[in-house]
Amino acid sequence: MGRGTAVVLGGSVAGLCAAGALAKHFDEVIVLERDRLPPGAEHRRGVPQSKHPHFLLNSGRRAIDEIFPGFEEALIAAGGLHLMPSMDAAYCENDGWAPRRSGSMTMVYSSRVLIERVLRDKIRELPAIEIREGAAVTGLRSTEAGTTRGRVEGVEYRTADGEEHHLAAGLVVDALGRGSSVVDWLGAAGWSAPPEKTLDAKVTYSSRWYDLPPADRRPASWWWKHLVVTPTQDTGDHPEEHDFLSNFFPIEGDRAIVCMGSWGIEMPRKADAFEAGADRVRARTFGRATRACTPTSDVHLTRATGNKWRRFDLVDVPPIGLVSVGDSICAFNPFYAQGMSSAARSALILGEMLRTRDAVDLAFSREFLDRQKKSLDVPWMLAMARDQAYDFATGSEVVAPWRRRLAARLSWPIFNAINAASREDAYVEQTFAQVFNLDRSLRQMAADPRFWFGIARYKIRQRLGRTVVPGGFDDQRDPPGTDFTGYTGPASASSAGSGRSDDRVGA
Repeated sequence: MGRGTAVVLGGSVAGLCAAGALAKHFDEVIVLERDRLPPGAEHRRGVPQSKHPHFLLNSGRRAIDEIFPGFEEALIAAGGLHLMPSMDAAYCENDGWAPRRSGSMTMVYSSRVLIERVLRDKIRELPAIEIREGAAVTGLRSTEAGTTRGRVEGVEYRTADGEEHHLAAGLVVDALGRGSSVVDWLGAAGWSAPPEKTLDAKVTYSSRWYDLPPADRRPASWWWKHLVVTPTQDTGDHPEEHDFLSNFFPIEGDRAIVCMGSWGIEMPRKADAFEAGADRVRARTFGRATRACTPTSDVHLTRATGNKWRRFDLVDVPPIGLVSVGDSICAFNPFYAQGMSSAARSALILGEMLRTRDAVDLAFSREFLDRQKKSLDVPWMLAMARDQAYDFATGSEVVAPWRRRLAARLSWPIFNAINAASREDAYVEQTFAQVFNLDRSLRQMAADPRFWFGIARYKIRQRLGRTVVPGGFDDQRDPPGTDFTGYTGPASASSAGSGRSDDRVGA
């Protein structure tokens, strides 16, 4: 404490995490939020993404729980679902339904609006933090812009009744999201604009909210909580809905968000088209489950899904006293569920540095940007690995045609091979779970000989008919609910329900 005032621009997940990290090191932390914040878990204009599914990855869960002790417990108490995807999700791969079995990864499922409500509850427990609602940030105040002594010293904002205000600050955190004007304000003051990395793979997705049927009216085959159908890899003629990545995503209150998305395909906007599209998703269970629920919202469509990284770490003279977090610095294709966790990790880095550094000076800025860059490299590489596969992608990170063809040809098959090998190799399963949850980088995984040995060994066993855990169950039937944890074969998988499998012994 004793560092005066810190100001956070924006009161969404990134801003609230940053405020929580700052509260231990400043006398007061003021969050400026344009919206009037709802008292409960409700949508608001400033977070249109709240109408779509949101994953909070394990690294993000840990980061938020470190900033706000008890957060995860509070989220679950408020209705969040603590699930093990490998047991509680029915996952349709290219060849059909994957087997159900215990794994190393758990997740907490909830709506974005509930996550924000719980975060606001935790904020209220910290007397150093004040949220000023209805406050639209209009500019920055700075001195000696563009020099090694250049510093952001405060912000200007306008209240809902039109009054103009100025706040002096020892540190300003930009959490205004994709549309942040901070770069423009810095440029007008005299700082160089940061170079940007961009890649837009034309992802569009539609979501609709539903109430689940009462538990005693659900089919006996409905053992799953989460339903995922990946795009087909069939290159022949097929309905475009087979190219959708589709989620039946469970949230609090016995509800689900049904979401269908794609790369480069126009998605349904109206209710009738949405439900008709769900019926044509290649796994029939998806449409049947959607029809069994009661819709409670309109169809929500999002197109603003391009990856964009403002590389402040490459600026010769970064502004002192300013930090950007969340989508303000690095916005990801939301398909990959990396945004909230990446923002929380940046906030955690900020808190760690304030604990060990006495002054917010040029050295502080450069070290923070370096550490943040290393953290953002992990999700950015994952996003690029898939989005660079499309010929229609645009941006600075578009790759040569041969690399696009290679990525398009290999990305889903490699993903399927990893999932299949994970059924019988704990090291492969745990390694991929670490990468998915941003605890390990794609580069580290790619350089791990034990990981690739596990996949190669599985593929050899598969070719020889010596794999144990079956897979590839018929996607035109309900996903089998048999628990294959500890399954040793060589009996057939008929007890799991009739289905095809190229993986079981004797196939």
